[in-house]
Amino acid sequence: MSKQKAYGALAVTSIVWGTTWVTSKIGVKHVPGLEIAAIRQFIAGTFFLVFFLLKGYRVPDRKTFGWLVLMAFLMFVLANGFATLALKYVPSGMAALIAALYPLSVVLIDLLFFKNTRITLLTFLGIVLGIGGIGLVFYDHAFYNHPEGYMWGVLLSFIAMLSWSIGTVIIARNKLKLNPYYATGWEMLISSVILFVMAKLNGDFLPINRIPLESWAAISYLIVAGSVITFIAFIYSMKHLEPAIAALYAYINPIVAILIGSMLLDEHLTFKILAGSVITLAGVFMVNRSLRKQRAVIAAQQEN
Repeated sequence: MSKQKAYGALAVTSIVWGTTWVTSKIGVKHVPGLEIAAIRQFIAGTFFLVFFLLKGYRVPDRKTFGWLVLMAFLMFVLANGFATLALKYVPSGMAALIAALYPLSVVLIDLLFFKNTRITLLTFLGIVLGIGGIGLVFYDHAFYNHPEGYMWGVLLSFIAMLSWSIGTVIIARNKLKLNPYYATGWEMLISSVILFVMAKLNGDFLPINRIPLESWAAISYLIVAGSVITFIAFIYSMKHLEPAIAALYAYINPIVAILIGSMLLDEHLTFKILAGSVITLAGVFMVNRSLRKQRAVIAAQQEN
């Protein structure tokens, strides 16, 4: 029964996280992206913190809190905040596809700074395919009638993806002895304060009472489905499924975003975009597969 629930959780993660890109795109039509991210993280973070504090969890000490601030800045301010801001300028499907490149950048970061990853033929081919696929999608969009600020949106999307990658590398090398849900609650709340300040200083801020109903509906969906239900489903699937199976959501999310974006938002969809997306995701899959093989070899050597 737990396996069936885990597969159900994987389906929820794969589909709902794909729809959040489109939902965020709807939200930023009327409300600045940083403000949407701030509201989303504030309410979702408060939900997690209240739940765990009522269960008797203690407030983190100063050292742990400093770690949480760093992770909040990388994973929720730069990654989530900038990704949401970018959606004002780029299609939701393309933003989701760029975000899916993070395993490739993790490999390159690990290789350049820690020398822990070997570039095998499979890894090299995966990186080439990933970059080539994105290039094909980018080429098609670059010469289409895209909105003003398109290149700025692409840059923001890549900054968000790189920030998520850096955060992932740091987390992998420095395990935090804190319940992951509880830690995420703190990170969301901390990031919401930073995002609110950034939005205010930037002057791109809409008074709460002027936020239209359509944007509130989008924000509500992002909070309940994107930040609470799906995150719980993601952790559940990771605990009860093989890592290779649980990771399938990363390949489904962009496809969901591209298809729903084309249907609901009339985002430009061509054969080049679909082909480039498939090539990119194939490259990401190959890189992940090569990394799993390397980890398996290392684990076997350590046992012997």
